[in-house]
Amino acid sequence: MMNASPARRTELLAAGAATLTVVLWASAFVSIRSAGEVYSPGALALGRLLVGALVLGVICLIRREGLPPRAAWPGIAISGLLWFGFYSVVLNWGEQQVDAGTAALVVNIGPILIALLGARLLGDPMPPRLLAGMAVSFAGAVTVGLSMSGGGGSSVLGVVLCLLAAVGYAGGVVAQKPALGHASALQVTTYGCLVGAVLCLPFTGQLIGEVADAPLSATLNMVYLGVFSLALAFTTWAFALARTTASRMGATTYAVPALVVLMSWLALGEVPGPLTLAGGALCLAGVAVSRSRTRSARVVAAAPRPEQARESA
Repeated sequence: MMNASPARRTELLAAGAATLTVVLWASAFVSIRSAGEVYSPGALALGRLLVGALVLGVICLIRREGLPPRAAWPGIAISGLLWFGFYSVVLNWGEQQVDAGTAALVVNIGPILIALLGARLLGDPMPPRLLAGMAVSFAGAVTVGLSMSGGGGSSVLGVVLCLLAAVGYAGGVVAQKPALGHASALQVTTYGCLVGAVLCLPFTGQLIGEVADAPLSATLNMVYLGVFSLALAFTTWAFALARTTASRMGATTYAVPALVVLMSWLALGEVPGPLTLAGGALCLAGVAVSRSRTRSARVVAAAPRPEQARESA
């Protein structure tokens, strides 16, 4: 059996990194639900960012990663402000105003915005399979959201906050993509996290006061959010994003609602109904379609380059 080509190995590594990211991001919803009962939105965002920045900073020191090149800083700064900072606070706040289903519905506009912005600003291709997969996944997200929505649990403010979170998420991802052409995934994640932490420093007083009164379980959930769903997950995300388009990576995150349903079932005993399960299955099916390639594309990828053909002749 022949060894996989370097391009194929890179593709598999990127797919593995993306999978780890969505699993960790899905688990974050369970932790946020617990920690959010004790910590205010800004304090939770700041605590998570400080923990993540500490872990990432130590790793950078061990690996002797220097400062990112100057060309990477615009993307790092924008993604840090929009995604690491603004998105974290606004989403935490929004989820206190609306039920989980409505929040999931509105925030899942994000991958669609990523695809549109990626095509407009980055020149990302929009193949039919990507569009079809996103349509199927969004239908699944809508189904999950409707099945989870509670009567009277929504507010105009909450919907607006979740919509702003989706915009911040999309803008941060699209800004991060060019930065990865100049700096490593670890550098982009570390300094983006630091930018987000600086933006959230006004919440320092809240964090100090709430840590003193919070139960240990809530604080451990905040630490988990910083170490795993931020430091690790955002680094694997950046690694994968550097090796594919923003549109395809955005579509991958549609697997998160399905995984959240499963994890809530296992960890919290929240048994999903038939409609929720059907929506989760649609989310996963859409991700599979969006990340698949046509047979002709696979043939082109596997075909030897002209110079290779001449060498073997």
